[in-house]
Order: sequence, then structure tokens, then C-alpha cells
Amino acid sequence: MALKYNNLLKKIILLAGPTASGKSKLALHLAKKINGEIINADSMQVYKEFSILSSRPNKDDQKKVKHHLYGIISVKKHFSAGDWLKLVKMKIKNCHKRKKIPIIVGGTGLYFNTITKGISRIPDIDLKTRETTRILYKKMGHQKFYNKLIKIDPLVKDKILSTDSQRAQRAYEVMIKTKKSLFDWIKNTKSDFLNFEIKKVFIQIPRDELLKRIYARTKIMFDNKCIEEVKKFNLIKLDKSFSANKLIGVREIKNFLVGLSTLEDCKELINIRTRQYAKGQNTWARGHMKNWIKLYSKNFPNLLKKTLKVVT
Repeated sequence: MALKYNNLLKKIILLAGPTASGKSKLALHLAKKINGEIINADSMQVYKEFSILSSRPNKDDQKKVKHHLYGIISVKKHFSAGDWLKLVKMKIKNCHKRKKIPIIVGGTGLYFNTITKGISRIPDIDLKTRETTRILYKKMGHQKFYNKLIKIDPLVKDKILSTDSQRAQRAYEVMIKTKKSLFDWIKNTKSDFLNFEIKKVFIQIPRDELLKRIYARTKIMFDNKCIEEVKKFNLIKLDKSFSANKLIGVREIKNFLVGLSTLEDCKELINIRTRQYAKGQNTWARGHMKNWIKLYSKNFPNLLKKTLKVVT
């Protein structure tokens, strides 16, 4: 039975966890119990072109409970954490207006950070500055560019790796345009949701169990014809700078299609990268989600019961 909305006014539920940990299933059952709606917080599930490789909730599940921000943007468009936050604020407002509880679910830590910690109010950087920065980066290479960056913005040192091309270029263009360090902008940031009751849950699944789920999910992806999905994506001929290229499986399947690997090797490489990604998500959680409630049970009804206890 759904809980009365009056007790949950201005409540937001955040549900995170490593890839393949069962977040979507838990969110679905939770939404049914508390009269909730699900909002996507996965940076790859926003793309229209990737439903299989991104493990987007299927159409049947999306009919059972209203889902938001899944498959909404073309891979040909840049989509930042700031873009996501603008959309999610509207969705949260609309959910509360309709007396529904927003359940924000996904594995992109940066998206959750925009809710819990806010996003810096950096002025828009014009296209000319951004393009000049990109050209300079390509011309200099990552190490020389990084050395130049830390000369004009010493705060970057020890905060951004020289190999992190996106963040290094971002820090450079912000400094050039605003005459102020990216980290000074970040320091003055606060959440837009200070007056909301935010319940934060992280699924802390044991490693052995997670590995089983990763292998099972890779098999399902191939059974569901993820190769055809990548073939269609290849026809778009997307520039390498676009984030969709980073989706696990895209590079591996491309290499298989041109004969650089066998199908079995392709699957194993996807499993390896997915394991590495999950490890990174858990590392992020240890550093950035220290005050989140960590939950797990192999018995799903028990996990749902534990989650309900935390969020209601």
C-alpha cells in the first residue's frame, strides 16, 4: 500500500550503487510502495540511441511506474551535469506538485553531487574560447598543456590529473575567461535542495555477487542484440570528443566488427571494463558518499524492507 503523501512532503530519495547492483529493480519496487516516480541519474541512460548497452529500464517496467530522463538526448549533443540538474529540478518540482515522491536512481556520482552539494555558478564559456582551448590541447599534448595550466592556475595541481583531458581543458577555459580558478568557483557552491528532506541510499553489494551480475548482464546485452545497436551508432560517425563513445561496449564491439577481436574476447573485455567501472564507483562512494546509508541483502524482499525503513 502506498504511503500518504502528507508525511513525505518535499522528500527526495537518492538511490545509488555500482553498475549491475540492482538499482533499477529496487527503485521500481520502492516507487510502487511509496507512490513514487523514477528519475534517471545515469549519464549513459540519457541517450536515445543506447537502450541495451546502457541497461536502460525496459518498456514494461517504464509502464508500471513513470520514469523520467531516460533516452531523452541524442548522442550528437553534449550533455553536462549542469544540463541534467536543470532538467531534474523541473522533474522534482512536477513530482511534488502531483504528490509523487521523486526517486533519483543511477550510478553517476557527479549527478548526485549536484543534488547534495550543488553546482558552481560558472558563467557560460563562449564557443570561441572553448574551441581555442581544444585546439591548444591537441597541439601541445596533455603534459605540456597541463604544465601551462598549473602555471596560470596552481590550484589545479593535485586536484586534476594531467591525463584527465576534459577537466584540464575545463579548468583552463574557466581561468582564461573568468580570471578565477575553477576551484574558487567550486568552493562557493551550495546545494539548491537545502530545504528538502533528502534520503540517501547506496547499494553496497559484495564483490563476488556483483561479478556474477556483471557477467549475467553482459550475456543479456548480447542476447538482446547490442551488436546491432553499435552498428547503427557507427553510421552516425560521431566525433571522438562526444561522451557516448565512452559507453562500455562501444569500443569493444567496434573492434569485433572490424575483425580485431573474437566475439568471446569482446565479451570478456566488456566484463573487465565493467568490473573496473564498478570498482571506480565504489571508490567514489567511499570518498564522496560517506554519509549515505549503505545497504545490501541477497534476499530482495529483505533489501526492499531495509530500504523502506530508511526512506520512510
